[in-house]
Order: sequence, then structure tokens, then C-alpha cells
Amino acid sequence: MKLRAAFFLCLLWHFMLSGQVQSRDATFYVHNKCPFPIWPATAPNTGHPVIADGGFYLPSGETEIISAPWSWSGRIWARTGCNFAPNWKPACETGDCDGRLACSGLIGTPPATLVEITLAADKNKPSFYDVSLVDGYNLHVMVTTRQISTKCTINGCRKNMNIFCPPELQVLNENRQVVACKSACLAFNLDSFCCRNEFGTPDKCKPSLYSKIFKDACPAYYSYAYDMPAPLVSCASREFVITFCPSGWGEGDSESENIASTSI
Repeated sequence: MKLRAAFFLCLLWHFMLSGQVQSRDATFYVHNKCPFPIWPATAPNTGHPVIADGGFYLPSGETEIISAPWSWSGRIWARTGCNFAPNWKPACETGDCDGRLACSGLIGTPPATLVEITLAADKNKPSFYDVSLVDGYNLHVMVTTRQISTKCTINGCRKNMNIFCPPELQVLNENRQVVACKSACLAFNLDSFCCRNEFGTPDKCKPSLYSKIFKDACPAYYSYAYDMPAPLVSCASREFVITFCPSGWGEGDSESENIASTSI
């Protein structure tokens, strides 16, 4: 019996050294290049587990490494202007989840720029991801694979939408500063902006003046529900880099400068 156990342990050790036993996790490198702290948050889609406790603090210039199951599906966003003192609700100026640091599966209050991810259970098949402004914007973000590739990269925005946000879409903090920009759907709740009811198909729901403003600032993101061509990326990878404020706060950098900014 002892010989069989020793043989099994040796065989397992051999597989580990040869790379045949691998972690069944995907890795996200969440990087904060904003000149202020953020509180990234995660929310799983139905049937998937909470990762990274649903939220954490990330100082300026720092990176947090979090893991997710290979088949995970959900969203990641950044909260800003948070104060988690007792009975302080909402705790964050943008993206708040019931005043909690750990969102524990709760979806953040819009508007907030959303990274939407569906990982493939088969590591050889592509995972799908996009950045959505369907509910609005609070920060620009870039998503790419750890092995940087232009076809696997969603670049950040050309403009800071908090600066270019129309007055009727603006979200102001207590100091009257614009901290987020609502989508037209969130601001006006009209079927034509929200792509629902009689406007619930791609041929009926067209870009609006407001969605075009978002698209001009952030061409790689979804600007409204039926944005075409769909800015969805698919790449086979197990390591992803999510960078908030990738090219400086409110600056417009070239694609090559954006990609270079992912270095950790």
C-alpha cells in the first residue's frame, strides 16, 4: 500500500513538472493608471461564482491579480470617490453597490463603464469580452490579453467623456464636479434610446445623437444596445489585463501608445 501511494505521488509530481497538471483558473491583472484610487468590483452572471469578493481597493499605480474559473461569465467595473464609513450610503460617487466594499454579487449602480466577459470552458477556444457604455460612462478602460495582440485589444477612449458629457447626461458629486455620464437610455428612459418594445430590433433601434457622442469618444466600446459592427473581441487566452485610465486622465493617445501602456 505504501509503495502504491509513493508511486502515485511520484507520478503526480512528474505531471506537475511536465506541465500536464495545470490550474483551472483564468487570471485578470487589474491595473489602476488613474491619478486617484479606485475600487474595482465584479458581479457574476447567473450560475457563476463571485470572484475577488466582488470588490476591492486599488491605489493609483497598483495592480491586483484575481482569478476566475475557466468558464466564468460576468462583469468588472471601477467605483470612484468611495467612503466606506458606517452608514454612508451610497458609499461611492460612481458604480456603488449598496454601500459595500465587497459587492458579493450585487450589480453596481449605473452609470459605470462595464467590462463584460465570457470565458470559454475549453482553454483552446476563444473567450469573448467587450466594454459597454449602454448604461453610461465613469472611466475609460482597456482590455487585452497578457500576450499583447492588436486583435485581442480593446483600446481606451480618445476623450474623457466626463469632460465632453452633455449637461442633461451629467452626474455631479457634492462638489459639483462631473463624475459620470449617463447614457440616453438611463437619462430619459425612452424606448427609442433603450432599444425596447417597438424599437427592440437592430433595424428599428438606430444610433442617436447621444450614442454618437459616446462612439466618437470611445470607438472601441458599445455605445448603445445594437451598436454595429458589434465591438466584441474573441481570443483564446487565460491571462487578461484590465487597465483603468490606460492613456492618462482625459488625454487622447494613439493606439500604439495605448497598447504600450499595459506594461505592468
